[in-house]
Amino acid sequence: MSSHTASLNGIELHYEIDGTGDPLLLLHGGTGCHDDWRYAGLDEFVQRFRVIRPDARGHGQSTNPARTITHRQCALDMLALLDNLQIPRCSAVGLSMGGNILLHMATMQPERISAMVVVSATMRFPDQARAIMQQIPAPLEQPAHAWEAMRQRHPQGDDQIAALWEWTSSLQNSYDDMNFTARDLSGITARTLVVYGDRDPLYPVEMGVEMYRAIPRSALWVVPGGGHGPVFLEAADMFAKTSIRFLEEQDLGREGCAK
Repeated sequence: MSSHTASLNGIELHYEIDGTGDPLLLLHGGTGCHDDWRYAGLDEFVQRFRVIRPDARGHGQSTNPARTITHRQCALDMLALLDNLQIPRCSAVGLSMGGNILLHMATMQPERISAMVVVSATMRFPDQARAIMQQIPAPLEQPAHAWEAMRQRHPQGDDQIAALWEWTSSLQNSYDDMNFTARDLSGITARTLVVYGDRDPLYPVEMGVEMYRAIPRSALWVVPGGGHGPVFLEAADMFAKTSIRFLEEQDLGREGCAK
């Protein structure tokens, strides 16, 4: 494993590289960091790919002087990282925020993503997600154990952590950043596996079906009993095996489906 920092788009973006082979971009979820993939099958991905794990702006070891975050801007950051690494085209896996970033990347520059797995991503924020975002406590109201857990992932100080919580709460009033229509997603050329838990409290499984129907070369995997991000710990092995099998397929007919 090697650690790196790239100066791009006004930030210092941290990323890790593991393994050899074709490039695979792994994008973590909101308030997470690159290290989260250790609990979602990282070792199996590394055996098959050259795995690139960035920290999104303001997350982990990546800076964010402006303290503002959008999925669209993070997508521009990731495209700039690929440019920096001289990678014209790659596969990718994104979880929640990471999946949202991939939707932006795959619609902005479709030729850059050959295949992708989007886990618990969304076309837009539904009312039930906004209701949960409204309940996120302000930084000063967060319990001590929440601060300690965040400090393990985000080493740049408490101001960084406060900015992440404030951003997460602010999504309740965000209507532009994630606002994809079926027509928008119809321009995606990457083979896409949409992964949803059927008990996701943020995004109803119908949204996963909507994305599956909108993206031309897509498959849908609904995880029984799965919540938001149903890919960690005991689910990691199945997730990694299913994702790798999908990413390595040569093509996918419209009738294709992951089992």
